[in-house]
Amino acid sequence: MPVFHHILANNLIANITNFTVWFAVTFWVFLETRSVFATGMIAGLYLVLTASLAIWFGSLVDHNRKKRVMLASSLASMALYAAALAVHQAAPEGALRQVASPWLWGFILVVMSGVIAGNIRGIALPTLVTVLVPEDRRDRANGLVGMVSGIGFLTTSVISGLLVAWGGMEGTLVFALLLTAPVFLHLRFTPVDEPDPEALRAAAGDHGPGRVDLRGTMKVVGAVPGLFALILFATFNNFLGGVFMALMDAYGLSLMPVQAWGLLWAFISTAFILSGIVIAKTGLGKNPLRTLMIVNVICWAVAGVFTIQSSIVLLAAGCFIWMLMGPYAEAAEHTTLQKVVPFERQGRVFGFAQSVEQAASPLTAFMIAPLAQFVFIPFMTSGQGADLIGDWYGRGPERGIALVFTVAGVLGLIATVLAWNSTYYRRLSAAYAKAPAQEVAAG
Repeated sequence: MPVFHHILANNLIANITNFTVWFAVTFWVFLETRSVFATGMIAGLYLVLTASLAIWFGSLVDHNRKKRVMLASSLASMALYAAALAVHQAAPEGALRQVASPWLWGFILVVMSGVIAGNIRGIALPTLVTVLVPEDRRDRANGLVGMVSGIGFLTTSVISGLLVAWGGMEGTLVFALLLTAPVFLHLRFTPVDEPDPEALRAAAGDHGPGRVDLRGTMKVVGAVPGLFALILFATFNNFLGGVFMALMDAYGLSLMPVQAWGLLWAFISTAFILSGIVIAKTGLGKNPLRTLMIVNVICWAVAGVFTIQSSIVLLAAGCFIWMLMGPYAEAAEHTTLQKVVPFERQGRVFGFAQSVEQAASPLTAFMIAPLAQFVFIPFMTSGQGADLIGDWYGRGPERGIALVFTVAGVLGLIATVLAWNSTYYRRLSAAYAKAPAQEVAAG
């Protein structure tokens, strides 16, 4: 466990660095361009890169020692942030303020690639939980992972808002470079006793390709009753969740200045810490899937009402509850996969799940940004929506964005109720209950 805690602390600093850059570039682009379309495209770019690279990242995790790929992740992020800083300095005056400028989108692409390089840690970490934590304590360890994510979000929210306000993207990238170097050095000298991946594969009779083995991974997923359904359920949730990634910053920044928005997210992110502490103490119960369904009912019910009026209090309360439930959902999915999937395949299965689940969100992000800009916003500003419900729902651009959130919440609630009453839910619950405890010997 002490080694696990070192890995958690290392991931915390890495998350703070990468999330700060991600938040900051979104804030900065909106403030420079005032374009909801541009911020939606940033969210879409993030999710496209995540979905397209996750399976490859999962293969890297399975075929190499986890510590080694995490070190490579830090080096890649550092190089890309340095390259982004160079692009920022070389761009002509005013080029980074124009939505149609190739300089702006080239800069965004390099910055987001640095953030994406850090995603390999999110695949490697749950596999290290399997190695470093006994089976009966993994749900609690997954809760600690959620708590670390919450601390990262809290710190990120404050830092990114202040950095954008006072130093712009130049200060943000310098900050990222200064933090990434010690993260690399700390992990380099942290001893992680993990099994040899090639020996494990050989012992399991896994002689598939040394890189991406999509067919073999799908066989493993298909062998567990209901596991495909779980991934598809999460995919649908992420399809709707793309609305939040595309529009949340634009909505929040329409109600308050960037410094206040960053500070509000700092408060909201304490929900991550709170739920992580509770999970670490109490676990997820005998059936993590049931916990997952309860969490989704709460999340989507809240999503349907938290923007029903132009209220910072409603916005803060809704986001707080959403964040409070997040670690439960993530820990439930991770705990299930860690028990029903063989360790030597977990990296690929986690990568496959991330890839498939995230593949839906880019579609939403790319669709919803222009739809919000050119359909929902006019609909609630001077269109029929303003005439029909404007007297109580409100009128104006941010009311158009709010309507998108309300519709997404209703659809998510319906989908969760249907999934909870499905045969696939019962099959996967039974498979989880019957699966033997999986302990992995390090060496």
